[in-house]
Amino acid sequence: MPKIGVLIADDAKEIADYFADFIRQEEDMEVLGLASSGEEAVTKARSLNPQIVLMDIQMETKTAGIDATKQIHDYNPAIKVIILTIHSRDDLIFKAYTVGAMDYIIKTSPTEEIIKSIRAAASNSLLLRPEIANKIMEESRRISEKQSKMKEVLKVMMRISNTEFEIIKMAHGGYSYKEIAEKRFVEETTIRSEIYRILKKFNKKRMKDVILLLKEINFADLFDEP
Repeated sequence: MPKIGVLIADDAKEIADYFADFIRQEEDMEVLGLASSGEEAVTKARSLNPQIVLMDIQMETKTAGIDATKQIHDYNPAIKVIILTIHSRDDLIFKAYTVGAMDYIIKTSPTEEIIKSIRAAASNSLLLRPEIANKIMEESRRISEKQSKMKEVLKVMMRISNTEFEIIKMAHGGYSYKEIAEKRFVEETTIRSEIYRILKKFNKKRMKDVILLLKEINFADLFDEP
C-alpha cells in the first residue's frame, strides 16, 4: 500500500525536525522533504508532489504559508495543505481556508491529532471541525459588518468638505483642537464649529468616535498624516 507522502514547511528547523520524527514513526507515512520558507515549499511541492503539506504560516513573511498554500492549490488542488501555526486568530483561519487549506492545527496539538488530520486529508474524509467552522463564520460576520460600515462612511464622506476632511486628518493624527486651529491659522471656536458639523454628518457625539469608526474599517489608512 503506497505511503502518504508529506512535505513539512517551517522556518524553525527544530520544529520541522520534530514533526518529521513522529511522522516517520507511522508505517503508512513518509517525509518527502523539508522546506524553510513559503517559496521553497511551493518549489518542493511541485518537484516532490506530496499528498500532504504541513505548512507554517509565518516564515519569510507573516503570511508566507497562506500565500504558498494558494500557489500550491492553484498548481495542483490534489495536494492537501494543513496549516500548522501557533496562532488561532479568526482572520488567519479564514484566509487559510479561502485559499485552499484543508485543516488548521495549532502546533502544540497532540501528535495523535496531527496524524489523524493527515490521514483524514489524504483519504478525503476530513470534516470541518466545529471550532474551525465557528471561527470562519465569525470572521465572515466581521467582514460583512466591516463592509456595511464602509458603505455608511463612504456616504458620509461624500458630504464632507475639503476643510472638514483636513480637520478629520489632523484629528486622526492626534492634534488637539487648539493645535489644529494654530496650524490652520484660525480661532479655536472656528475649529469647534467645523467639528460640530462633522459630528452631525457622522451622527456621533464625540470626535474620538468618528476616528475610532474610521480605524475600524481601515479607512484612515488613506490619510496622509499631517
